[in-house]
Amino acid sequence: MVFLVLKFGFTNNNMFLQPKRTKYKKLKKVYLTKLLATSCSKLQFGNFGIKVLESTRLTAKQIESVRQTVNRQLNRKGKVWVRVFPHIPVTSKPTENRMGKGKGSVDYWCAPIKAGTVLFEVGGNVSDVKIKEALKKGCSKLQVRTRIISKYNVK
Repeated sequence: MVFLVLKFGFTNNNMFLQPKRTKYKKLKKVYLTKLLATSCSKLQFGNFGIKVLESTRLTAKQIESVRQTVNRQLNRKGKVWVRVFPHIPVTSKPTENRMGKGKGSVDYWCAPIKAGTVLFEVGGNVSDVKIKEALKKGCSKLQVRTRIISKYNVK
């Protein structure tokens, strides 16, 4: 770890998702559109998944929290695919600061999510009941309405 600090000049204490490199350090604010997702709206890898019903912005911390919850419920069996990645930096300035003096520093990373996007997929050699239970607990970590979907048309 000391070698990383000396060579690159930074440390990464948190294990949240974030890009390794970006062209620009800070971006303009991205406003979400109320459109439906077209590209990531179906399952591609697993048998079950979490689909978002509203458009929102998910932080890297929220995505990591859902991933950890699902993995713990499955006892680290099976495979969990994360279909979204937080690539937008969100900046903030300290409270009670005077106006001016530039844009604030990067506070956290987020991913803009359109309605209908599949966030997580789960598959592997695990029973369907256990997968549904794990995804239900994972959905409770999110602040938006979600639905558990499956490749099979069984509810």
